[in-house]
Amino acid sequence: MKFTIDKSIILENIIDVVRAISSKNIIPILNGIKLELNKDGLYLTASDSELLIKTLITKDKIKHIDNEGIIIVQSDRIVDIIRNMPQDDINFEVLEGYKINISSGNSKYNLNCYDPSEYPNIKIEEHKNPIIINSSVIKKMVSQTVFAISTQELRPLLTGINIKITGDILECIATDSYRLAKKTIKLDKAVDEDINIVMPGKNILELDKIIDDENNLEIHIFNNKIIFKYNDLIFQSNLLAGAYPNTTNLIPNEFLIILNSNLSDFNSAIIRAALLTNSRDKNIIKMHLSKNNLTISSIAEQGSSSEQLEVESNYNEEFDISFSARYMLEALKTFKDEQILILLNGDTKPIVIKSTEDESLIQLILPIKTY
Repeated sequence: MKFTIDKSIILENIIDVVRAISSKNIIPILNGIKLELNKDGLYLTASDSELLIKTLITKDKIKHIDNEGIIIVQSDRIVDIIRNMPQDDINFEVLEGYKINISSGNSKYNLNCYDPSEYPNIKIEEHKNPIIINSSVIKKMVSQTVFAISTQELRPLLTGINIKITGDILECIATDSYRLAKKTIKLDKAVDEDINIVMPGKNILELDKIIDDENNLEIHIFNNKIIFKYNDLIFQSNLLAGAYPNTTNLIPNEFLIILNSNLSDFNSAIIRAALLTNSRDKNIIKMHLSKNNLTISSIAEQGSSSEQLEVESNYNEEFDISFSARYMLEALKTFKDEQILILLNGDTKPIVIKSTEDESLIQLILPIKTY
């Protein structure tokens, strides 16, 4: 295999595929990137056996091809090597003994590689009727939910995103058991069979880093994996095994207390109150309601803070509730509309936040007992 390619093109594609390589790989060859040059162009593939990313650089984007071939290049340092090449044109040439020569201008690297025959053959399948979603919708869905996944491996299912599709309605749910984020999307076309899967949160975060325009994604869902096709890239992730907890009944349909607040004012008050709190204090913020006056306060070793906001309220009695400032701020960050609804059913019941304009996004936070 011997070819010449523009540095920016090969660098962009290697950065994409290297995201699939795990630092915890115990199979040496899975620390490599598969380069395969054939009649279609240059395929780059990387996998850690749970996640696979494959891109195609079409022939028209390759400056010169002497001969085709295949090699497994070690991923360690390859991004830095290509990024720091002195000229735009980079030459790749596979040598005998599973080595590759990478050169640009007066700079040259001879790297040891892996035997391509040892690389696992990972099957990539497709559905005849994939789900089609615009990439910007996926990015928004991820940003509004994935922060709520658990980081604790003791409950592996909660480290994932629950994707449910019934008809033309897609629900994306994330929870760490202390908070919950739910985003609903209406698809252009209904699916034939109901879907209920759990995709690893760390993998969907990697997908989010790759997609960056308004193009459509194809989504192919199977019993044990999900495949996203995006431009000339294939992103295949294993699914988490098991049934995701039923969260349907966690979000109430009726509320005793309904508060309408300006998002920016409420968010800023939480930020200011949180300045005195820290992890040792559990980041606790107290909210006191007295008719249309909402007081946001915090108490810490350094002192205390208090700030009043005007809200629209349907409740004429006084009410107190406490919660995590960090959880609240992360939830509020997902809203873009000017006004939000803060929905309550008591000081031990979940706090539910919605936009006044958009019913497709729901954030839920459990209160913290302070007595």
